[in-house]
Amino acid sequence: MEWVVKVGGSLFPENAIKLLHALEGKEVMIICGGGNFANMIRDYNQELKFSDDASHEAAILCMDIMGKLLADKVPGAQSSDNLNQVNRILKNNKIPVFLPSRLIHYLDPLEHSWNVTSDSISVYISHILQAKLLIATDVDGIYTRKPSFKDAEFINEISAKKLLSFGETSVDTALSELLINFGSNCYVVNGKYPERALSIIEGRFSKKNIQYTLVRGD
Repeated sequence: MEWVVKVGGSLFPENAIKLLHALEGKEVMIICGGGNFANMIRDYNQELKFSDDASHEAAILCMDIMGKLLADKVPGAQSSDNLNQVNRILKNNKIPVFLPSRLIHYLDPLEHSWNVTSDSISVYISHILQAKLLIATDVDGIYTRKPSFKDAEFINEISAKKLLSFGETSVDTALSELLINFGSNCYVVNGKYPERALSIIEGRFSKKNIQYTLVRGD
């Protein structure tokens, strides 16, 4: 398997379903963000002050829920919580949608904080699989500020070291540290336009023909 594609919860349901249909037949594994389920836990945490352990594990369970629901709506997809089954699912010409809570609970490789979200978890899993990573979200990539600001400038390529100074952008704050530690890169692309993700996965892209951000871990 060549690629891990993290499908942001902000794309669920319509755009996430459309993206998965576009990826059918590709050597990819899907990981879903926790979406509004995880956002609800974050909101409740503001009031109730859950422990870091409880928040971390509950938010990752939301990734499982989103993955299970997304796979249910795409006949060509199949969910699994076992990495050993991923290649078998691919051989059956289906897209594996990985449910990560069991693996992350067992290995416990990441800090328990809101700095770590599905972005960082996808970096970690792509690393252990030695696969490339594409993060599909609801914006074109990474900007100097929130895209809603008029003076926000789009960034086509950035080092993870420089991104560390940005704080939380369209990716979580722990992602940059992991990319540096692993010496890995990742692409951030707007999943509302499946052809952009396909262009990157198929290696037929350039800075001129699509918008994306490459985050370098060098």
